[in-house]
Amino acid sequence: MLQVTRPRTVHTIVELRDAVRDWRRAGDLVALTPTMGGLHEGHLSLVRAARRRAKRVVASIFVNPTQFGEGEDFTAYPRDEVRDTELLANAGCDLIYAPKVSEMYPEGFATTIGVDGITTNLCGAHRPGHFDGVTTVVCKLLNQAQPDYAIFGEKDWQQLITIRRMVRDLDMPIRIASSPTVREADGLAMSSRNRYLSPRERAVAAKLNKALFASADHIAHGAPLDRVLSACAKALVSAGFDDIDYLDARDARTLEPVTEFDPNVESRLFIAARLGKTRLIDNIPIERTGMTE
Repeated sequence: MLQVTRPRTVHTIVELRDAVRDWRRAGDLVALTPTMGGLHEGHLSLVRAARRRAKRVVASIFVNPTQFGEGEDFTAYPRDEVRDTELLANAGCDLIYAPKVSEMYPEGFATTIGVDGITTNLCGAHRPGHFDGVTTVVCKLLNQAQPDYAIFGEKDWQQLITIRRMVRDLDMPIRIASSPTVREADGLAMSSRNRYLSPRERAVAAKLNKALFASADHIAHGAPLDRVLSACAKALVSAGFDDIDYLDARDARTLEPVTEFDPNVESRLFIAARLGKTRLIDNIPIERTGMTE
């Protein structure tokens, strides 16, 4: 039987940098996969994508308090370091970085990194301060680990392009790579928060992905965008969703609103929907799939 090497876990910046320094002396490329734990196959796909790009892979596990707003689920967010370590070992991770809050935000910490423009809409409009928390912690993780690559999932598309903008604007010598959204068998985008769903809610949640893909296909085949999105939102509420925070078509690079399908412009549908205590997000490209032909 193949022996799986258990990754070492470190908790301080000094330990992290010592490990990375040793790898660099050996001439190894390093890739970082930032996570908040509560791992699932989507996270593990990022680790495997990191492994394809670099010989050494670091996965961070840190539930970042600064990206949670008032009344959000910071305290309840899934935490299981033992399980996460086993999953990361099987995925090929070399080192786990699991800092404490005091390591990331020592007493007197007073600096925030913000990216204007692309963080003001979609999730940014519904979660004030969220993206400042994301960009600040990611900037710190990138500075601490100093990787050649950092890998992020496309499910959090707004986060992905925000981090790319931050890295570009701050001249950080790191390549940001993305990995496609990983879905359950019924199409629901994998998320640590899916475990909050009751069995009834989980059955309803599966309709989100189907409605989104059908809407994108209708738009790509010429149906009026505003009419399609209105019908989609109504259908999801009728199916059992409590509320739709947003359902928008946006330019994939700038997040500017899109009013009609243009095959020469990369555009995506973005949605955030509430079901019980759970907020689900997803996004897909607007393209012709053949579903309506």
